[in-house]
Amino acid sequence: MSPGFWLHHAALAWRQLFDRRLRPLNLTPTQFMLLASVGWLAASAGQQPTQQEVADHAGADRMMTSKVLQTLVDRGLVQREPDPADGRVKRLRLTPEGRELGRRGIRIAVDLDEEMFGADGDPLRETFERIAARAGAAS
Repeated sequence: MSPGFWLHHAALAWRQLFDRRLRPLNLTPTQFMLLASVGWLAASAGQQPTQQEVADHAGADRMMTSKVLQTLVDRGLVQREPDPADGRVKRLRLTPEGRELGRRGIRIAVDLDEEMFGADGDPLRETFERIAARAGAAS
């Protein structure tokens, strides 16, 4: 069997376990990825990200991102705010509840990664980053 076959099945297994472990937080993996991306981008860029920046970072479709973010807004986890420099642009901000839920989800993700990939997942991470970079994914 090809490495791609095993990568596909490993990704399915990871996603299934991640979905199961996020259920107590009432989050899907996609909701978590977008929530975490809002927090990560805000922390690393020094300003609240736009919806497009979050979609690009998470590797998500723009329309799907909009719908999922609306769910997170409706749940009180994310806020949309006008950009001070351009009122047509909306910036995203985690609410305190969103930050806490994001932290809890990150802990679940880290624990699952250690369980599935071992304490030293660096060789796999480097391989996955190289594959994603070739495909043009955000880093």
